[in-house]
Amino acid sequence: MTLSRRQFLQATGALGAVASIGAMADVPFSKGDAHPRLTPPAGSIDCHMHLYDSRIPAAPGATLLPADASLEDYRKLQQRLGIRRMVIVTPSTYGTDNRVMLDGLLRSRGDARGVAVVSNAITDAELAELHQAGVRGIRFNLSVGSQALDGLESLAARVGELGWNVQVAPGPLLPEVAPRLLALPGKIVIDHMGHVPQPEALKSPAFAALVRLLDTDRAWIKLSAPYLRSKIGAPLFEDVGRVATALISHRPDRMLWGSDWPHPTLAAEQKPDDALILDLLMRWAPKEQTQTLILRDNPAQLYDF
Repeated sequence: MTLSRRQFLQATGALGAVASIGAMADVPFSKGDAHPRLTPPAGSIDCHMHLYDSRIPAAPGATLLPADASLEDYRKLQQRLGIRRMVIVTPSTYGTDNRVMLDGLLRSRGDARGVAVVSNAITDAELAELHQAGVRGIRFNLSVGSQALDGLESLAARVGELGWNVQVAPGPLLPEVAPRLLALPGKIVIDHMGHVPQPEALKSPAFAALVRLLDTDRAWIKLSAPYLRSKIGAPLFEDVGRVATALISHRPDRMLWGSDWPHPTLAAEQKPDDALILDLLMRWAPKEQTQTLILRDNPAQLYDF
């Protein structure tokens, strides 16, 4: 059979793509090299990842000081997973210095939204600049000290006028801070499945707090970092999986998925296989329609893609 020039170019292009996939460089901070079994729908979004750059000094007192993790490193993970869009979250390492996140937004060329960490001293003009750059939320991380929720109510009111969400990394404190979160008028996002403890899981006050938040119609939960609370561990994290399945069953329209790359709380030898982490969603949400909600539709609406 004789191929036309167009058919030849299409065929050689496809072969080139296969060769490129096969020769794909190892993804930093991630184990394995296989692609996931789950094929994410076009437009999917990784709702929780971080960038690190040692040229930007860490905040005084910062205890989590991961190695540099660049947008170029992360793009390799995106190629492997088949997810192009992302939400870049300023990590606790930098305090209220959002320069690394903002640089990632700029170089992402529209593929990213950002979650910033700000103080009460931020001006309306500075918030407007962050919005223009692609920021759509602010984060409070309760793992960094007892003052982590300072200014919660006032900042939530201000960013709510921009349509942003307030993201909280609760650690073990969710039951304690839930009343304040429930009283907020705007959108709330909870990191890492609320750090629901094991083995208490569905019987824990933390899980009950998540359900109350979801029932407000103003809360979203990130299905991310199952390794943080699992007692069973890899590869299936069945105990945390039961929490994820229950949350999805309760409010599939309020679930988000995040990789937590580069997995900053884990040592180098403990980094997970990110393809297997994504494939957990097939166990937690077997229906393709629900997977599409979690991977694309919910975050696209929340983060204004």
